[in-house]
Amino acid sequence: MKETTLCLLVDGDPARRVLLGLKKEGFGAGKIMGFGGKVEPGETPTAAAHRELLEETGVTVAPCDLQAVGELVFLFPSRPAWSQRVHVFLARSWRGDPQEGREMKPSWFGVGDLPFGQMWHDASYWLPRFVAGERIRGSFVFDNGSETVVDAKIDAW
Repeated sequence: MKETTLCLLVDGDPARRVLLGLKKEGFGAGKIMGFGGKVEPGETPTAAAHRELLEETGVTVAPCDLQAVGELVFLFPSRPAWSQRVHVFLARSWRGDPQEGREMKPSWFGVGDLPFGQMWHDASYWLPRFVAGERIRGSFVFDNGSETVVDAKIDAW
């Protein structure tokens, strides 16, 4: 199973808004999601989150400001190559203004106005919890159409 990262930039404490991006190409194109990607060989999840955030938004987060908040496993029985373990990070401090790039178009969303209808189905289970500061571990199994969660488990982490 591939190892990936997801990084959420959160403004405010408590959170007032979260930075998400419209995926313009590749896996998940057309959906709104957090920023991240594959952990490369020899790379730590923290280093991968830092690299991916810079590549996708132009924003720099110091490794000490990337808070590990959870781990999510996504299983796609009809498309096993899509299955992945995701290391989730949250950052409340960064340098630079988010910029649109080749792969992602970042936008800020209020925590009470998250665009779940434009996201992967699983996001409603975990995104509000991470934004609220919870640390969780979850697993999600998708249906044969690879769109709808048919089984979800979430535990404190």
